[in-house]
Amino acid sequence: MGGVTASADPILLVLGDEELLATRAVAETVAAARAADPGVDVREYQAGSLTVGEIAEMLSPSLFGGRRVLVLRAGQDARKDLAAALLAYAKNPDPDVQLVVLHLGGGKGRAFADGLKAAGARVVPAVKLKGHRERVGFVRDEIRRHGGSCGEDAAEALLAAVGNDLRELAAACSQLVADTGGRIGADTVARYYRGRVEVTGFTVADATMVGDVPAALEALRWALHVGVDPVPIADALADGVRTVARVASAGRGSPYQLASSLGMPPWKVERAQRQGRGWTPEGLVVAMRAAADCNAAVKGGSDDRAYALERAVFSVAAARQGAAR
Repeated sequence: MGGVTASADPILLVLGDEELLATRAVAETVAAARAADPGVDVREYQAGSLTVGEIAEMLSPSLFGGRRVLVLRAGQDARKDLAAALLAYAKNPDPDVQLVVLHLGGGKGRAFADGLKAAGARVVPAVKLKGHRERVGFVRDEIRRHGGSCGEDAAEALLAAVGNDLRELAAACSQLVADTGGRIGADTVARYYRGRVEVTGFTVADATMVGDVPAALEALRWALHVGVDPVPIADALADGVRTVARVASAGRGSPYQLASSLGMPPWKVERAQRQGRGWTPEGLVVAMRAAADCNAAVKGGSDDRAYALERAVFSVAAARQGAAR
C-alpha cells in the first residue's frame, strides 16, 4: 500500500487563525495516519527556524524510512528560500510523506500559501468565527459531530449559557451530548445549566445587572467554590455592562430592528433592554469603571481575585441603585 494512507492528501494546508480548528485539523490528520499505519513517523517543526538544508533532509526518504507525517507550524514565517524549496517539492511530493502546513492566512507569507494551493494542496479552513450565525452553526456541527442533534434555538441557548470561546463551546457540546443522549432542545440546555453556574459567569452578570446582589453573590461563590477561573466571570460582568450600555445608547426600537445595527442577535438585545431598565448613562459609566477595575485586578493586579469580583458585584449594583434614586 503506497502513501501514508490510501486516501491521504500528500499536502495539507491548514489556513486560518483559530487555534482550536487548526489544532483539531492536525490531530485528525495524525490520527488517520496512525490508524492506517501505527508505525508512521510524525515530526513537528516551526517554519521560521528551518533552513533549506534541514527541509531537504526532512523530506529525504533515506532519513526516517517508511511513512511520515511532517507538520510545519507557522508557515507564514517561512523564509523565501524555504518557501521556494517547499513549493518545488509540492509539484512532485513523495507518496510516503504527508506534509501538513499551518498558516495564519493573513498577508504575511501569502505567496507561500497561494503557491501551495496552486500545487494542489487540500485546504482546511481554520479561520476565527466572527459572526453570531457562524457560531450557531459551529455549535450545531459540534453536536452532530458527537452524534447528537439540536435546533437553532438550542444552539442560541448554549451560546447564551457558555459564551463565544470555541474551546469552551466544543467542551460544552461534547458534555451535553454525553449527558443527555444527544437530542437537545433549548429546554434541555436550560435544565442542564440550571444549578450549574460553574460553567459560566453570565449567571453572575445577569443577576448583578438587575441589582439582585444576593443571587449574584450566591452564584459567584458557588462558581469559585467548584473551581471556576475568575477571568471568564470578570469578562462576563464587563460584557454585561457593555452590552446594556450599547443597547441603551441605540435608542428605542424592537430587538429585531436594533439587532442588525448593533451586530447582536435579537435575544441579546431583548435581554439587555430588560436589564437596562432603571439604569442611567451616569450609572453605566460608573459600572463600566468598576468592571474595568475588576478585570485589571483579576487578570494580574490583585492577590485576592475573589474579593475583587465580590467588590465589583457590589459596585455595579450600587451604580444601578444610585441611578434609580
